[in-house]
Amino acid sequence: MSVDRVEPLWLVNGRQTGVDPSDRGLAYGDGLFETMAAANGSIRWLDYHLERLADGCARLAIPAPDASEIREEIRAHCPPSGRAVVKLIVTRGSGARGYGPPAQSKPTRILAISAWPSYPAENYSAGIRVRVCELRLGEAPLLAGLKHLCRLEQVLAELELGRNAQQGLLLDAAGRVIGGTRSNVFAVRDGRLLTPALDRCGIRGVMRRVVLETAAAAGLAAEECDLTLGDLYSASELFMTNSLFGIWPVAQLDERPFQPGAVARKLMQRLVVGTDA
Repeated sequence: MSVDRVEPLWLVNGRQTGVDPSDRGLAYGDGLFETMAAANGSIRWLDYHLERLADGCARLAIPAPDASEIREEIRAHCPPSGRAVVKLIVTRGSGARGYGPPAQSKPTRILAISAWPSYPAENYSAGIRVRVCELRLGEAPLLAGLKHLCRLEQVLAELELGRNAQQGLLLDAAGRVIGGTRSNVFAVRDGRLLTPALDRCGIRGVMRRVVLETAAAAGLAAEECDLTLGDLYSASELFMTNSLFGIWPVAQLDERPFQPGAVARKLMQRLVVGTDA
């Protein structure tokens, strides 16, 4: 796939300036982020991204940024043609040393716009290789589902993965499947679409939400539940999702081969993913 030329841009509270070194996002990962796909000046499922951000802010007791201000900032700076990656970071803002937050937080809003990555066409047609990571995710129910800034587990998983696979598969300490290193995972078993329940850890991806809604509209039975590696190995098809690449079928999980299946193809056609559009 072609890569659109985009001049990188970073805005901090609407200005091209730096981040305060005392910002709690830098010191403690005290914040949230959204990574969004932009095409021709607009972001698909922007409402869902902003809903998740607002929910995360409420759960972390961070004053949520004004949604209309975010929309206007994206509209003003997003490339009017082609594709780009738009990343929005919201932190609790600056504070004194120590874990305790300030009584009156002044959140920091960071908007980054960067070039669209080049995804191989065969990732959509032939599928990808996935390897189970040795790293196990810790349970943190209070943070479960949130796209918070504390992502060291994913960093370590990516270091472990190296170049041996396009995605790593992460389990929690109890051996339950949670998701990919940069994605959510879906399995098809006995004609049902299954994805891990994420009430202990993991990220509730926007594309995961879209796939579940699209499956329901298409008459596909879908369920969020606890899944084991055995459940995945015995599935008829697997695929991974995120907001940038959309849907990638899995061609191989460790040594177990898979074929891109009808469910993934049906969802890809409905969502128009896997194209240059």
